[in-house]
Amino acid sequence: MFLCRLARYGLPGRVLRGTAARPLGSLSGCRRPGLSLAQKSPGLASVQSCWHQTMMAAPLPVTSCRVLAVKARHEERLVEVVWEDGSTSLYPYTWLRDNCQCLNCTLQSAQARSLLFSQLDIHTGLHTVQVNDNNQVSIVWPDQHVSDFELQWLRKRCFSAASRQAMQEELFVNERIYWDSKLRIPSANFEEVLNDNKAALAWLLALKRIGIVYLRGAPSEEGQVARLSKRIGYLRLTFYGPTWQVQDKAMAVNVAYTSGDLSLHTDYPALHYTPGVQFLHCVEQAQQGGESEVVDGFHMAELLRREDPQAFHTLSSLRVDFDDMGKDYCDFMVHSKNHIIDVDCEGQVSRINFNNATRNSVLDLPLHQVQEFYRALKAYVDILNRPKNVVTYRMEPGDIVTFDNWRLLHGRKSYISSPNKRRHLEGAYLDWDEVMSRLRILRKAVSEEDER
Repeated sequence: MFLCRLARYGLPGRVLRGTAARPLGSLSGCRRPGLSLAQKSPGLASVQSCWHQTMMAAPLPVTSCRVLAVKARHEERLVEVVWEDGSTSLYPYTWLRDNCQCLNCTLQSAQARSLLFSQLDIHTGLHTVQVNDNNQVSIVWPDQHVSDFELQWLRKRCFSAASRQAMQEELFVNERIYWDSKLRIPSANFEEVLNDNKAALAWLLALKRIGIVYLRGAPSEEGQVARLSKRIGYLRLTFYGPTWQVQDKAMAVNVAYTSGDLSLHTDYPALHYTPGVQFLHCVEQAQQGGESEVVDGFHMAELLRREDPQAFHTLSSLRVDFDDMGKDYCDFMVHSKNHIIDVDCEGQVSRINFNNATRNSVLDLPLHQVQEFYRALKAYVDILNRPKNVVTYRMEPGDIVTFDNWRLLHGRKSYISSPNKRRHLEGAYLDWDEVMSRLRILRKAVSEEDER
């Protein structure tokens, strides 16, 4: 059975770090995808207990609320709402007027603002505020325009730090579970993900929080990654086509199309906006070798920041040239400049861009920074390749691995094929905006299903 709390909200909002990830809800855990460990799946509580909490949990969004009192604080131009639980929320006049939900100010069918910013008085006063007969906060503005706000809508948008964090977690699922070689990769059934909303939601939540999920039981034939993509939206088209076939080929236009070792990398750093999510489906496995490897690039970047702050600063501040050229779906010659480690405005790691095969010989750095760049990159690659950080697994026909291409680095060991057993994976990309859109839609659908 599905774990309702997981399906509706995912794990509680927190950053979790540890050495052994366990299955999430309806997802079972496995190191070897061919081995079923569903019977060993623990509950969500035991998932939480094996991790060290490093950040305060964000409260889940409220589901109901009542108001004890509302009043206008004219000197501060704030509306004060006192809730039944004794907490207080403050809302600026300007924000309230900007977000009036009436038919004149909001296009209801699109939930989009109709009020033009040029028509907004950012210094507006307030005439009256009260709770009306419909249990809404009702405001009359100086020009006699009336704005009515649902209580739950208001409370979720409270400007307190805790409420803002909870809302951002609900919208973006920001928190991550970090892992190393002891990870038991969460797994789910391919057909269940295609046909059951709770299974699909659990899959996408684990994909966002852990970065990798195994789907088992797909047919061993081409076309399955396209089927899976339709569960979300559509495929990301690249110069290799909407889907691509990973096989050793003569005159290969990509090192993946050879039978040799592939070092740990992210796909397509030669693009400025790299694909966010990757699907790989095993149609046929090699006679010998071909094991896959994955590393948590975010976790390794944080280890680098702790062990060698200067190296972290170098890789997150200097931009490196990547390129990719050839002819596949069409002819191409792409070139980008990316940081090896991207950080957001708060200094948190947000994307890894590294593929040694496509790192260009052009190094647009002042001479005195060249050696420091190489030293920093070597420090990061050494951390990535520590055996205790690498998860190794072998795909079998019918297995699909789905993973976060912004976060994970993946590789492959060399292999030997035979004429009647030629290694063949089919791959595809999606973008995170698209995946997160489907996650939000599924969460809403599952919530409504549970309420019925």
